[in-house]
Amino acid sequence: MIRSKIMAGAAVALSAVLLAGCGSTKDTGGGGKAAGGSGKVGVGLPLLTSPFWQSYNAYVPQMARQQGVETLPTVNSNSDPTQQITDINNLLNQNVKGLVVAPLDSAAIVAGLNQAERKGVPVVAVDVAPDKGKVAMVVRANNVAYGEKACKYLGDTVKSGKVVQIQGDLASVNGRDRSQAFSDCMKKNYPQVKVLEIPAEWKSEKAASGLDAVLNGNPDLKGVYMQAGGVYLAPTLQALRSKGMLHPAGDPKHIAIVSNDGIPQEFDAIRKGEIDATVSQPADAYAKWGLYYIKAAMEGKTFQPGRTDHDSEIVKLPNGLLEDQLPAPLVTKANVDDKSLWGNTVGK
Repeated sequence: MIRSKIMAGAAVALSAVLLAGCGSTKDTGGGGKAAGGSGKVGVGLPLLTSPFWQSYNAYVPQMARQQGVETLPTVNSNSDPTQQITDINNLLNQNVKGLVVAPLDSAAIVAGLNQAERKGVPVVAVDVAPDKGKVAMVVRANNVAYGEKACKYLGDTVKSGKVVQIQGDLASVNGRDRSQAFSDCMKKNYPQVKVLEIPAEWKSEKAASGLDAVLNGNPDLKGVYMQAGGVYLAPTLQALRSKGMLHPAGDPKHIAIVSNDGIPQEFDAIRKGEIDATVSQPADAYAKWGLYYIKAAMEGKTFQPGRTDHDSEIVKLPNGLLEDQLPAPLVTKANVDDKSLWGNTVGK
């Protein structure tokens, strides 16, 4: 995740050495420049049923004040990619000068991006990269690293036997990246581990029914990788508890569990020994840097690949988009009480 101590006041500037490959900025004549960096910004949420997105939503007004960005009330697409396109159109009709959107579907979001481009409104994508279309920046953690970190933790822990990954939506590049990275890492490094899969589409009910079926057919399961603790933690613990299979860490019968998100509920579960680890996804930094980049885009600035001064790296994706890959640390019992983790400070 990220070392997420919030910096008050103006946004920290990226390294500004042009042509040196250091995540630098320069003025351009982009569509957002006409706004002169001013004007209202629309912020689209993918869903609010996850504690992760609830936390992100709470950070948006806080970070908007710090960045000097005026935002409209956030809109929630409620896990519906079609509704997300409608939400974008509605925000454009309110004459926003910039958009910060967390895409639900990497392909479907292109229709909304095209609408924004036709109106000359810059867009920043948060958490999920579009397959194509124009955005000023993608603000995201390295989701391949998510899958690899989960693989290495579970592989080193169980060494052999069966593990299951409860996947995200494979229509999202996040779900694809995490799933492929986890499977590839297991095949390469832990050939004695058999990987089962539950395509749960970021939906708790699909995670619950899928895990119930897996446990019925595989009572010898040794590990679980949850690709989204915000929606999968509760149903996973309930499924294990209902079958008498929820044993604390250290018990010979314990099923090792690694998650993604870094929400307070996961931290509590780590402390209790119910799960073993999570990759802390930066809800606070998503809001902070998403708003930073949209303000910069509205001012006509662009960026280059390279290291930044906030412990991240801007990379060029295969589709030509730029992505600021924010750090996402593994959280275990050893560091779960670290006060720099946003999951320990949100709401406090």
